[in-house]
Amino acid sequence: MVPFYSENVSNTDYSEFLSTLCDETCENKNISLDLYNKYNVKRGLRNADGTGVLVGLTRVGEVRGYIIDENEKVPIDGRLLYRGIDVYDLCAGCRKDGRFGYEECIYLLLTGKLPNKSELDTFTQYLADNRSLPNGFAEDMILKAPSSNIMNKIARSVLAAYSYDENPDDLSISNVLRQSLLLIAQLPVMVSYAYQAKSHYYDGNSLYIHRPERNMSTAENILHMIRPDGKFTKLEAEILDLALILHAEHGGGNNSSFTIRVVSSSGTDTYAAVSSAIDSLKGPKHGGANLKVMDMIDDIKAHVDDCTDEDKMFDYLCKILRKEAYDHTGLVYGMGHAVYTMSDPRAVLLKEKATELATVMGKEDEFKLYQNIEKLTPKAFELIRGKSKVMCANVDLYSGFVYSMLNIPRDLYTPLFAVSRVAGWAAHRIEELIAGQKIIRPAYKNIGGRQSYADLDCR
Repeated sequence: MVPFYSENVSNTDYSEFLSTLCDETCENKNISLDLYNKYNVKRGLRNADGTGVLVGLTRVGEVRGYIIDENEKVPIDGRLLYRGIDVYDLCAGCRKDGRFGYEECIYLLLTGKLPNKSELDTFTQYLADNRSLPNGFAEDMILKAPSSNIMNKIARSVLAAYSYDENPDDLSISNVLRQSLLLIAQLPVMVSYAYQAKSHYYDGNSLYIHRPERNMSTAENILHMIRPDGKFTKLEAEILDLALILHAEHGGGNNSSFTIRVVSSSGTDTYAAVSSAIDSLKGPKHGGANLKVMDMIDDIKAHVDDCTDEDKMFDYLCKILRKEAYDHTGLVYGMGHAVYTMSDPRAVLLKEKATELATVMGKEDEFKLYQNIEKLTPKAFELIRGKSKVMCANVDLYSGFVYSMLNIPRDLYTPLFAVSRVAGWAAHRIEELIAGQKIIRPAYKNIGGRQSYADLDCR
């Protein structure tokens, strides 16, 4: 049941009209970089040295990738802190105890403190009790209107959840927290069912709908619901749990978290705010970058006969940077970051797991391809751009490789990012409602000049 358009449409050929309309729309839309410099515009809310413009305060998360010393940006090893706790320590604590950690991470981000065992058990049970979708939701909102893109499907599903809420517009913190926990619990189910619908109606596979299990963690439930037989190993669930922890929060300045703060500042409801963050995350310059990495890897494999050969890899990376190969943007996806300079802690932790998995699964040669990208891109950048730059692998370089070794379909890479990040979004939304209390409204200077209105018969 793939959606289709009604046959009751005009047969008029509008191609020439639309082409002309597009030309007129694009005319005089370019704005000279000199004008941005003249008016000291912070394009992309970035300062001239690449640092972010300070637009708010937060207690939720912190991203450190450099220090400023005598007005100079000095690279340092990256650090990611959730409510002041280093993500390395958070992951190490869960690993030491041999337990899943994403639920603890959600509690920490929302409340600002680590739960004790009793609090964690109750919190985990609360999420388990609220995972199931409302009666009829899966059929009416997901299966009857499948989408070829799961991100669009879950954004629509989140918006649809508004209609199932008896108190959707109440902005009291207790109500927003209730709604946030409901979405945190149910988004993995929405993602899993949206994937099954896409796989069935678009790819021709059998349809499998597994109910979420109350005794399973978020990571375990995802693997249970996306697989036909519902089976997975403990190692697979542990690695997915790690990925969920690492993607849960990244400071208030990343595009989707800033989006939810901007939208929340208008006073809109939780479902609209979270949906807007999902839409932001979909973009290939943000959460969708993990898909661009995998597409780029496919392209490299198709054009480099030995990806373990550093000379051949270097030559092809230079072609990509010269806009002669892959998507002709000049970007090597998975390399570089807006904040991190010497290292991205998320990439460091995922690379450790990638090393372990590659050895177990006999994929050392493919892992070497990723290592070569990380090692050689800065050198290629210096050669092609004529300047050196401290550049590290970001989380997207290794996340897709890890997911692929877990046999997770590519359709789910970015949606899994959303499943994780909804915890951070909820924390930022609540903080904005409590502490922000002012609609975010930056300024744009009009440089378009003036023109006189002309009557229709004089145009």
